[in-house]
Amino acid sequence: MPDPAESTEPGRDPAADDLLARQRWRLVLGKFSERSLGSGFGDEGAAVPGSSGPGSGKPGAGGGGGREGRGGRYGRMDRALDYLYGREYGRRGIRGFSPTGGDEASVLAIPDWLKDVRELFPRETVEVLEKHALERYGMTELVTDAEALGKMEPSYELLKAVMSFRHLMEPNVLRAARALVRQVVEDLKRKLTQEVRPVLWGKLNRQRRSPLKVARNLDWHRTIRANLKNYDRQEKRIVLESLLFSSRVERHMPWHIIMAVDCSGSMMDSVIHSAIMAGIFKALPAVRVSLVAFDTAVVDLSEHADDPTEVLMSVQLGGGTNIAGAMGYCEGLVRTPSRTIVVLVTDFCEGVAGHLLPASVKRLREAGARVLGLAALDAEANPVYDRNMAERCVAAGAEVAALTPRRLAEWMARILS
Repeated sequence: MPDPAESTEPGRDPAADDLLARQRWRLVLGKFSERSLGSGFGDEGAAVPGSSGPGSGKPGAGGGGGREGRGGRYGRMDRALDYLYGREYGRRGIRGFSPTGGDEASVLAIPDWLKDVRELFPRETVEVLEKHALERYGMTELVTDAEALGKMEPSYELLKAVMSFRHLMEPNVLRAARALVRQVVEDLKRKLTQEVRPVLWGKLNRQRRSPLKVARNLDWHRTIRANLKNYDRQEKRIVLESLLFSSRVERHMPWHIIMAVDCSGSMMDSVIHSAIMAGIFKALPAVRVSLVAFDTAVVDLSEHADDPTEVLMSVQLGGGTNIAGAMGYCEGLVRTPSRTIVVLVTDFCEGVAGHLLPASVKRLREAGARVLGLAALDAEANPVYDRNMAERCVAAGAEVAALTPRRLAEWMARILS
């Protein structure tokens, strides 16, 4: 929310300061504070915080002393906040609540609300408001309306909302959602790749030059030595005529990575990161990747393993869990056990007979395959899983841990090397 800087200019109008303070408190406390504070949003041309009058160029800032229609900018902010947080009053059974922000002449629809929020508040505040709308107040209209989706700021929380309500979307909305999901996923993949690629693709080989001019491979020591002859004494600097780069030791390993990802309702964060990690593994040289999604049924998504967006738009979260059934399917995919790693991403909350999952793990281990149990993590990387079942899988030969994507990459690299 805009926070106007305190002014120390002499001659400042105390009445204007008082009005500004009442407006700000009114936004914080909501419309039921009007009796004590008054609305403060009349058409009296009160100063608009963050506006410098005509031609300021800021969103929503206009001429006429900060007036922009009924109630000025603070009035618009009040209606936008009340449209969302007024729902809290309805939850508590307070009479007079209206989820459309009252009976004013201008009733906000979802796309209009999004437009106003984006114009009136800074980006950080917009993300908080959208998150509260989706998670706290169930405003699923945000992800079932193509126009609304087009106006939303792509974010991780929005990605999760689209995955949750994808089954409610019409085809035209799905197209808009897919574009939004791809944008968020590509950003996540880029960040994760920067973290895990060096771990998986090998260390720098300082003894070997590379024609590939990549910034992270720049060999500063050799570059400086090679260009010392170009030292400019007057400017006191080295003129670089040539840059030298080191190559990387690439690991060529005939490994088969099978990722079995639990898609029950509690696994959303793990599903997102697993889909992206499968895409990163798919790009490794001489590594084959199979991607299996499951709840009570099993879906083989291996053909889409290199496209995390397609994977996430294909899975349907929810339902029960049959981990043993998925592991049985993975057993059928194994061709060379000694070169196979089965990565089971789950919360270990088994929905069928408890002895079946450890038995499957034992069969895979006896055949020579490695079994890694990756316990579910929430968005804050806190482990959430059934420790008793995880311990039974460890006793059967699995290696179980709760890891971030980078730690998973380090774990995999130790095995692959």
